[in-house]
Amino acid sequence: MMSYRSVSQRFLGPDSDAVFHAIRVGIVGLSGGGSHVVQQLAHLGVLHFTVADHDLIEEKNLNRLVGATAADVAANMPKTSIAERVIKNVNPTAEVITCLCRWQQAVHHLRACDIVFGCVDSFKERSELEGFCRRFLMPYIDIGMDIHKSSQGFRMGGQVVLSSPGGPCLRCFGILSERRLAEEARQYGQGGSAPQVVWPNGVLASIGVGLFVQLVTSWHDEPVATYCAEFDGNTHVVEASRMAYASELRCQHFPGTEVGDPFFDRGG
Repeated sequence: MMSYRSVSQRFLGPDSDAVFHAIRVGIVGLSGGGSHVVQQLAHLGVLHFTVADHDLIEEKNLNRLVGATAADVAANMPKTSIAERVIKNVNPTAEVITCLCRWQQAVHHLRACDIVFGCVDSFKERSELEGFCRRFLMPYIDIGMDIHKSSQGFRMGGQVVLSSPGGPCLRCFGILSERRLAEEARQYGQGGSAPQVVWPNGVLASIGVGLFVQLVTSWHDEPVATYCAEFDGNTHVVEASRMAYASELRCQHFPGTEVGDPFFDRGG
């Protein structure tokens, strides 16, 4: 008998179920954006996950971590365990490799993935994670957001980037720069916890999952290899980044000698 998922998602292509069942997806960072990504991929029918986060849930995470409960806080539950529970509540037969550590200590698991989502807070981690994915020729979907004070109160913004080996990278799109990395290093430990909330994380995660579906299925006549969009949380508008012209450029930040090294191991 055809499952409800096969019937309702048949527009994604005759082989979409097989694709979702076979592909392995890595998700690094399981709080705001990452928890949404986990939930949506589970409902799509993805069956093979590698999830990485070194943190235990805290009460301050309950405003944004999908699937978390007050009981999890009382039990000091790892975020990886919450992600596994969310996935298996949808697909009991799913395979979930949980890495309760920093992702750099889980590279032997992540290198087996077909695509990686990065939902991390720091520019430094984004830079290292993108470099890792380039080494192993894996598409990398980066999700990030921030809230900061302005003269009018607060501004909320975010971005979603698909960084594919051989295409424009986070530096090409202006998301990363040596100045930003240096400023972050100087301010390390002073910023406190990231002021994230559930609805913008959901918007950004949904766009990232949509990119994933477009990348791996045949439902769309417009294949995607690179993407960069900005989210204005004050106006609720998503539009192509002002740096979108970079998609027409050849990436100079990852030359051929830095892509596809089968012996590369960032955790080594």
